[in-house]
Formats: sequence, structure tokens, C-alpha cells
Amino acid sequence: MDAGPHGALDLPLDETIACPQCDALYHARMPQEGGRMVCHRCHTVLIAPKRNAYLRVIALSLTIIILMVGATVFPFLGVNVMGFSNKASVLDSALAFLDGGWMISLSVFVAGFIVMIPVIRAAMVIYVLTPLVAGRGPWPGARAMFRWAEDLRPWSMAEIFIIGCAVALTKIVSLARIEFGPAFWMFAVLVVIIVLADSLMDRWTIWKALEQKS
Repeated sequence: MDAGPHGALDLPLDETIACPQCDALYHARMPQEGGRMVCHRCHTVLIAPKRNAYLRVIALSLTIIILMVGATVFPFLGVNVMGFSNKASVLDSALAFLDGGWMISLSVFVAGFIVMIPVIRAAMVIYVLTPLVAGRGPWPGARAMFRWAEDLRPWSMAEIFIIGCAVALTKIVSLARIEFGPAFWMFAVLVVIIVLADSLMDRWTIWKALEQKS
């Protein structure tokens, strides 16, 4: 159903929801099962509860952690030039900047944005949703944990990394023979799963569940 902004300013703060795209303010109402609440101005989906969504997000978050571990351990790309070959993992790419000085900080940031932040976010989401799936009250610090997970979302740059790799490959494919390692395909699937998990997560419903069960 489309949301209407009329009268939203007169409601208590905990009964309103702001559109993340255009900042329009609406009366937050739980849609019927299978329905959704959509911004009247920009048509952004505001509330869209789905059956078993918590369980699916937990499963996808576990998959993210497993795939990320595999992507950092197994070879990501191999380059073969005139009989000389070299293979590197995602972690090798991040540690390649360890030449001393400020480059060490660059390595830390690359590893953090590409590897650590997606794993930390997935672990936080699992921590928050696990008791909700079991029908119990949230674990200590769950609200703060979910807030941190949302704050870290713009800094999770696994998608940017894979796009950057695609651009780089178009530049060197004519100069060397490229071999895609197992980690490349793991990372490609990982990016799709991250997007899918974020699309399944109805944040308003999670916040309401955390407030009510607290």
C-alpha cells in the first residue's frame, strides 16, 4: 500500500517513519501479510515484512561469513605472462601495500572495508536476530549492535572491490593470461548474497521487535 504523509507530523515519534531516500515523514503502520508500505513521493519501499525473513537473513549472514573466510584463503586471481605465473588471494591484495609508512594504514583500511566489515556486520545481524527467531527477548546490547550494523553498511565495500577487479581485468586481459581462482567465484557469489540479505531485511520490523520484546 502507498504511504501518505498527511498528519504524520502530529504523531508521536515512535509511530512515524522517514523515507531514507526523500526524507518524507509517514505514519508507520504494519502492512497486511504479504503487503508493503511504499513512499508516496519516490516509491521507496519503507516496510515490507516477509514470512521467515529473520531465519533467511541469518542463513545468508552465515553464508557471508563462510564465503568470506574461503575468499581470503583460496587464490583469487592468477596471472600468467611469458611462462611466469603468480597467484594471489584477497588478503594478499590487501597486504601488498605493507611497504612501510602510511601504506600500512592503507593495507588496514583495504582489509577492513573489503573483508572485516562485511564479516562483522553479518555477525552482528546474527546476534540480533537469533533470539527473535526463537521468540525470546533480545540479547544484551542487541539494539546497539543493530544500530552499529546499520552504521557500517555504507562502509562495507565488497561490491566496490569486485567492480574494481572487473575494471582492472579489462585493462590487463590483453597483456597476460588471467586465471580465476576459487576465491573469485566465492567473492562473486558473496556480493550477490550481501545484496539479497540487505533486501530481505525489513529494518522497521526489526526495530519494532527489539522494542516490544525488550
